[in-house]
Amino acid sequence: MPTIDLQGVTLAYDLTPPFGATAPLVFVHGWLLSRHYWKPVVERLAAHHQCLAYDLRGFGDSTLPAVGLQPRSPRGYSLAAYAEDLHQLLEHLGLSEVWLVGHSLGGSIALWGAAQMSDRVKGVICVNAGGGIYLKEQFEQFRAAGRQIVRLRPKWLKHLPLVDLLFTRAGAVQPLARSWARQRLVDFVTAHPEAALGALLESTTEPEVHRLPQIVAQLEQPTYFITGDRDPIMEPQYVRHLASFHYLFGDGGENVVEIPNCGHLSMLEHPDIVATTIQTIVTNARARGAIANSALS
Repeated sequence: MPTIDLQGVTLAYDLTPPFGATAPLVFVHGWLLSRHYWKPVVERLAAHHQCLAYDLRGFGDSTLPAVGLQPRSPRGYSLAAYAEDLHQLLEHLGLSEVWLVGHSLGGSIALWGAAQMSDRVKGVICVNAGGGIYLKEQFEQFRAAGRQIVRLRPKWLKHLPLVDLLFTRAGAVQPLARSWARQRLVDFVTAHPEAALGALLESTTEPEVHRLPQIVAQLEQPTYFITGDRDPIMEPQYVRHLASFHYLFGDGGENVVEIPNCGHLSMLEHPDIVATTIQTIVTNARARGAIANSALS
């Protein structure tokens, strides 16, 4: 497992070998998850693209700032701070002209990253990610529930027999393999409480929620959204709402792909569809770019 130290923060990542002239794909995971959940999709795409998956600070195998060091941002777990981590990681690895693929919270980070790195990011694909509507009562309940979840996560929970079975269906329509349930349980209990709570609270403030549509509206890069038709966490209507601020949405949501019989973990429930959709989006975008360049020459 390679790692990189960024001003006291150690980020763990997996990077496949380069592949021709195709754009590298960078995968960003969601809240209380890790880079591992992208493995089924990466396995399907690594024959066509270099793929990078990494753990956000405080999640998976990545760490928090070393003792005595402050996060680079006063709000060390804001979307902007996580996007800056991504910027530094891409800079260190020498990756440019990348596509960002983000799941849930990772989708918001990818959108911020595209805005901050317009010269480095060629496009964005958000998976089970949307929003942009602040519903005060619902968000207050969500944040309160999140605080309880973060607080009530004893490490010994992962050693109890059969507890992982709860994670085979949580948020998913298609039952997950037992191995993924165990991985979810491990990531659930080992995420650092400071990062788990900070990422949740910082990304769900009213200003942050309202800022997402503004970011999407300003993005010049192609931006697409993959959603599950039965996602209980990020319902398709909220995905379409955020997608509608991008110029590619058009009249009928041309930048939204809805997967039937799918919940919040599309990359595990339907990895073939997700991988094929990503490949199609990136390939078509490259073809359009080649046509545009030819017309200008």
